[in-house]
Amino acid sequence: MANLQTEEEIKELVKPSKQMEVVDEATAVHFPEEILGDILSRLTVRTLLRFECVSKFWNTLISKPYFKMKHLNHAKNDQNSQKFLICQKCPKDRIFSLYSCPLSSVQLVEDVQKLDCPSNSRPGYCEINCFCNGLAIITVDNIFDATHTLLLWNPSTRESIVLPDPWFSAEEFSCWGLAYDSTSGDYKILIAHDIIYDGFQRRSEILALKSGLWRRIDEHPCGSHNVLSGMHSLAFVHEAFHWIGKAKGIYFVVSFGISNEVYGEIPLPEEICLMSDINVGVSVLEGMLCAYSTYESHRGEGTFKLWVMKDYLVKESWNALFTIRDSEIYVAVPKYRFADGELLFWCIHYQCGTNVFRTSREPSILWPRGGGQKGFAFTESLISPKLLT
Repeated sequence: MANLQTEEEIKELVKPSKQMEVVDEATAVHFPEEILGDILSRLTVRTLLRFECVSKFWNTLISKPYFKMKHLNHAKNDQNSQKFLICQKCPKDRIFSLYSCPLSSVQLVEDVQKLDCPSNSRPGYCEINCFCNGLAIITVDNIFDATHTLLLWNPSTRESIVLPDPWFSAEEFSCWGLAYDSTSGDYKILIAHDIIYDGFQRRSEILALKSGLWRRIDEHPCGSHNVLSGMHSLAFVHEAFHWIGKAKGIYFVVSFGISNEVYGEIPLPEEICLMSDINVGVSVLEGMLCAYSTYESHRGEGTFKLWVMKDYLVKESWNALFTIRDSEIYVAVPKYRFADGELLFWCIHYQCGTNVFRTSREPSILWPRGGGQKGFAFTESLISPKLLT
């Protein structure tokens, strides 16, 4: 197996013949399940969906939960399985559309695929809230009656399910997170709110997919308030969700364990903690917790900084990774780090008057401008939303 370098070589090895199509047993003899599973797990989702039609044996194998996880583990380390999803509004008919493209700094705008929006072919509004293991939480509004639908969607297989609505409607500064709880064997969705009414902040909410019920959770014990305006989704790493909190004028990272539901605090780099006029957030890059900030210098220059926490929970391990100075940047959010170290990020661009995507080395705009899109990097997977509830 070590000699299989490309997907084309693997496709040729498992290329179906007429004999294989007719006799399932022949497939099993020539390719024992363990070996065949190892071969197929290296292919893209699009190829595997075609291969499901080869035989009942192949269809059964590809549908097994253990194979889907094996495929996901391979895909996480495969550049060809990394995609970028964006939702964009067409100014002509005001309909939102979803687009996917490979995550290559060269191909980013050259191989764009338009996807059908689940549950609604002409959505008046669509928002991607978060991603985990190839699964997205999206909100879709009907253009005719303004009703909305919350969906768990796999953009690679096009499967989706409708989710129950949370207690509170997700406002502009609500932040979502989706993650797998290895202790309970369940996927969980967390919504943190940054809205204060009558002096009280809305309580966060959590949904375990198998329960099908939203629960409101206790507030952070130190009495801090959430600062979510600089984030597009909650950061999940080391079995905990993370976001920004502020108490007594000081920023810090709030953590919330997915299994034990215990809060924690992580100090930010000193440069962030005490600043006032700043956009700040946390994300995950290459499996590590990152903190980032955008602010305007005394010279009127936009400055974006990114730190990575090399040793989780160790304040001294914050290391500055990027500093980008650009007078056109107002707010920036990191999205993905390429194998060569280049960073893809979203930003609000003064000159364009809207949000755009660019890289750390190349200031040119990589994606057509559009209203309100965030954009999420994701790994293609075979995981079916229909089998998670």
